[in-house]
Amino acid sequence: MEVRENITNTLVPAKNDKQRWWQQITEYSLVVIFILMFITMSLTVDHFFSIENMLGLALSISQIGMVACTMMFCLASRDFDLSVGSTVAFAGVLCAMVLNATGNTFIAIIAAVAAGSAIGFVNGAVIAYLRINALITTLATMEVVRGLGFIVSHGQAVGVSSDTFIALGGLTMFGVSLPIWVTLACFIVFGVLLNQTVYGRNTLAIGGNAEASRLAGINVERTRVWIFLIQGAVAALAGVILASRITSGQPNAADGFELNVISACVLGGVSLLGGRATISGVVIGVLIMGTVENVMNLMNIDAFYQYLVRGAILLAAVLLDQLKNRGSRD
Repeated sequence: MEVRENITNTLVPAKNDKQRWWQQITEYSLVVIFILMFITMSLTVDHFFSIENMLGLALSISQIGMVACTMMFCLASRDFDLSVGSTVAFAGVLCAMVLNATGNTFIAIIAAVAAGSAIGFVNGAVIAYLRINALITTLATMEVVRGLGFIVSHGQAVGVSSDTFIALGGLTMFGVSLPIWVTLACFIVFGVLLNQTVYGRNTLAIGGNAEASRLAGINVERTRVWIFLIQGAVAALAGVILASRITSGQPNAADGFELNVISACVLGGVSLLGGRATISGVVIGVLIMGTVENVMNLMNIDAFYQYLVRGAILLAAVLLDQLKNRGSRD
């Protein structure tokens, strides 16, 4: 018995040390990769490290960054939302139409965000209460909402003539555009929600084990509905900002947007199996995705090859997620 206890006591600390070592590697590896990539690009790509390009890079990732904050909660709860790209496009179209009809920017924005919230609520209610798989539910919603965008706009871009609305997209504070400030606010708000609130802890608990969470007194269904409702609202807000920037509501906007958002989240360490997420990882994931695309544009790489690179990044993110899950189990 004494020999067996000694062997057990020897093996358990060794296993714990291995897990600690693996966690430290996975926690800081992404930051190191981004720093090395950023330095390399600054030294080798012309105009990359200019102030104009840095502001342009931040602006280009603003929409992805906003929606990635809420997608983080979906993935952490072991769900995902494929309808965010369609919601972005539909919200932009609806905002432009309401604005043209009423001439009131505030009413137009509220209508668009309310529509996005309704889309998210439907997704959450169907998934939580009807127990239909998130893949099927959000795939159907993606098609329905995109179709509605084309129907109400008759397949055409809806132009905006309101100077107030157009000014929103170009509004700057301390030399930084409004969309960038909104994205920074989202990083802070959803980071606090994830780490400092019951809502965040419940989300991670549901992703870890939904049944155990239910037995612990968490209202799993209501939490899931709120996760998707907030997801829809933020996606709609991103659509409004996009419409303001391009001065029109485009029914074909944000095509493939959802895959970029999911890629950024998974690349940032959000587990596809749920229960694990950090806002710092999501920020780094968004920055890596945006930096790669920015560099390809600066180097005039053909758009067809950019599809290949984005697909490779998504595959790499999924493989990295699998390696992290295996390392945590070993």
